[in-house]
Amino acid sequence: MSMKLIIAIVHSDDAQGVVSEISMAGYSATKLSTTGGFMRAGNTTLLIGVEEEQVDSVIELIGKRAHSHKQVVSGFPGRSEGSVSSVPFEVNVGGATVFVVDVDKFVKL
Repeated sequence: MSMKLIIAIVHSDDAQGVVSEISMAGYSATKLSTTGGFMRAGNTTLLIGVEEEQVDSVIELIGKRAHSHKQVVSGFPGRSEGSVSSVPFEVNVGGATVFVVDVDKFVKL
C-alpha cells in the first residue's frame, strides 16, 4: 500500500475543531503554528500520514470543520502608512488549503 502525507493549512480559529474531528475518526496529526502570507494571520499546519485509500475521508473530515468566511479589513498588514487606501474591503479568510504528497518511506521509531 502507498502512504500519503496530507498537509492541511487551516485558520487557527478552526484548528482545534479539525484536530478533534480527525482524532475522533482515529487519525493522528502533528500540529504546527504557522503564519499566512496575505493577511499575516495565524494559521495551523497539520501533518497527517495516511494510507492512500484514506486520503478522501480525511479531507472530508477537515472540510467539516474548516470554514471560510468574509472579514472586513482596511489596508494590508505590514505596509507603510499612506501606501494603501484605508477604505475597508472584504476578503475571504479561513477554510483550508490541503496538499497531498507521496511518501517514499515511513518509519515510526
